[in-house]
Amino acid sequence: MTDISLARYKELAQYSQLCGHKIAYWQSYDAAANNKQQTILFIHGFPSASWDWHYQWKYLARNYSLLCADMLGFGLSAKPRNHRYSLLEQADIFEALLLEKGVGEYHIMAHDYGDSVAQELLYRQAKRRSDNTVQTHAALQSVCFLNGGIFAACHRPLFTQRLLKSWLGKWLVRWMSKNSLEKSFYKIFGKNTPPMQQEIDMTWQLLRHNDGHLAVPEMLRYIDERSQWGERWVEAMITSTVPLYFINGIQDPISGRHMLDRYIEVIPDAQTSLLDVGHYPQLEAPDEVLRIYRNFLHAIQP
Repeated sequence: MTDISLARYKELAQYSQLCGHKIAYWQSYDAAANNKQQTILFIHGFPSASWDWHYQWKYLARNYSLLCADMLGFGLSAKPRNHRYSLLEQADIFEALLLEKGVGEYHIMAHDYGDSVAQELLYRQAKRRSDNTVQTHAALQSVCFLNGGIFAACHRPLFTQRLLKSWLGKWLVRWMSKNSLEKSFYKIFGKNTPPMQQEIDMTWQLLRHNDGHLAVPEMLRYIDERSQWGERWVEAMITSTVPLYFINGIQDPISGRHMLDRYIEVIPDAQTSLLDVGHYPQLEAPDEVLRIYRNFLHAIQP
């Protein structure tokens, strides 16, 4: 993950059959010291892939065990057509991956679509504990959210996303191009931190891998799921004993300053940082995101 070319990304990928699907994942740790290292699980956003975390991965791998996966329908993972994609299924897949890798405790760093998956994992842990269920799952130790639809009512999808989610989506998606993706990226990145060409190229290539762009309308159902499950997710956050943090790029029109304001209003003793960037803080301000996240982890460790 330190070499960010597509060829290297593919070369380092490992694959596992999880919940009936072939999932690409990446793992970084010193096997001899793994029992002493804490695990960080990275969860990417829509419509990209785990490649988004390449900068943070490079530096955090020195002190932590790292794990990430391209979610079902994304990147190098399986992209079934006519499949009812679900945030809950994505959470199932991550739980299966954590179990397969023998992870006992872990932290989450999530972005965008991945925020909702992280919220579901947080909810599930809280539910198991309230039900006094025997703990057979990995124990979640903290969650760091980056820009995403944490509160469904505050989420402002782009017009193109709303069109692709509509009945027109199955026809419109065939006209998707790298040029249209680039236009969307320029809308959601910060004014002074526009997307680099490599970021556009990589996102497009990974989106198109195995014709994944054709599944976009089916995957956009996640917007409805956020409304369906949002109440229980937010309740789990409000009552959470797990430390939470929110890094927000305030120029983001989808989930920027308005989402941060709502987070501070709703979450008790909210821990947050604002950055003068757009929707992808981990790409637009990688050094700042790394510094903030390291400080957060150091603050919560005994």
